[in-house]
Order: sequence, then structure tokens, then C-alpha cells
Amino acid sequence: MSPPSAAQLGTLVAAWVLYGLIHSLLASFMVKGIVARHWRAAARGYRLAFNAIAALLLVPPAWLTFELRGPLLWEWSGAWAWLGNGLALAALAGFAWTTRHYDMGSFSGFAQWRARSHPPPHEEGRLQLSPLHRIVRHPWYFLGLLILWTRDMDAARLTSSLCVTTYLWIGSLLEERKLLALHGAPYARYRAAVAGLVPLPGRFLTREQAEALLAESDTPAPAKAFRNGGGGV
Repeated sequence: MSPPSAAQLGTLVAAWVLYGLIHSLLASFMVKGIVARHWRAAARGYRLAFNAIAALLLVPPAWLTFELRGPLLWEWSGAWAWLGNGLALAALAGFAWTTRHYDMGSFSGFAQWRARSHPPPHEEGRLQLSPLHRIVRHPWYFLGLLILWTRDMDAARLTSSLCVTTYLWIGSLLEERKLLALHGAPYARYRAAVAGLVPLPGRFLTREQAEALLAESDTPAPAKAFRNGGGGV
């Protein structure tokens, strides 16, 4: 089994870049606003369509990663393999556990599809902090990274892992711009207190601190900047 060529790995990187660009564009307030203004009847299906497109866009880079498999660069073995697999299983369990604290109907898009009305793209719900959000700002990104980096690596898998990690970092920054526009000062204080992608010592909130932030976020605030033409993706 020969390693993939530089051109093949370049194609894999290009597939991930294309995925990231389209995914970020479709997640932006700009595109959501265009759909809401011009196709109001279709707006309630936006989240469903977004998730379907995201799944389809994953097929090319995932297929290339599998197709370009080659000699392993490193392999977890012995106690390290037990540790890696244990962390990956814990991450999978974490995904299942966190669904209790997410509105999965809204996340999937089925709740919006069943609803008769569709909220404006800049009014997507109140700030919520699950127990894991008190430890890391992007729990699903963190759990995904745990699974990603506890696998054996060949050149294609390493390339994909680096691309996905880079996109999760960039995606977290873009997502936080929207969250700051939506929730203002309470989210800014939350961001200053809690680590972003990887939990860090001393960077967490107690339950009482999280509840205080949530109570503050429920207080009516002046119109956000994006309502006056600001904001962004």
C-alpha cells in the first residue's frame, strides 16, 4: 500500500475547504436573511435543508480519506490503544448525554418545519448553558476532536484531521460572532470565563455562576448591531 501523492492530498484539502466555505456561508445570518425575506414559505425548511446539504457535502472528503488510505504514520497500541479507545467511547457517550440539554427538534430542523411561523435569523432562541457548556464553550467540537485524534493515522487521515480541526476552530470563531450579536454582554462574559475548544484548569463556571449569566441574558436589551445592518457570518 503506497502513500498518497501530494496532488491527491491537495485534492483532499480542496474538498474540505469547499465543504467549509459552503457550510459557513449557509450558516450565516446573511444567507438566512435572504431566504427569510424572499422565500418566507421555504424559510421554515431552511434548517432541514442545511443539515441535508451538510451531510451530502461530507461525502466527497470522507470518501477521499478512505480511498487514499496508506501506510500508518502512527498507531495506538497497548495501554495507549486502551486509553484512546476509552476516550473515544467516552466522547460518544458525551454526545448522547448532551442531547438531553439540546433542543434536538430545533437542531434537526423538524421543529421549524412543523411550525407555522419562522423566527427571524437573528432571533434564534435564548442563551442556554448545559453542564458541559460550563466547562467548554463548544462541547460537541471538543468531543469530536477527542474522537478524531484518538484514531490511528495515515497521511490521508492526518490531512483530514488537520483540516477538520482547523475548520472547527474557524467555525467556533464565526459562531461566536453570531452569539455575541445575539446575546451581547452576557455571552462576552461567558466567553471570557470558559475555555473554547479544550477544557482548561480554572476556566469554568459553577452552576450558580451559569444561572446568574442566564438570568442576565433573559433581561431585555437594546437592539443588536446586526439589526441595523451590522453583524456578519
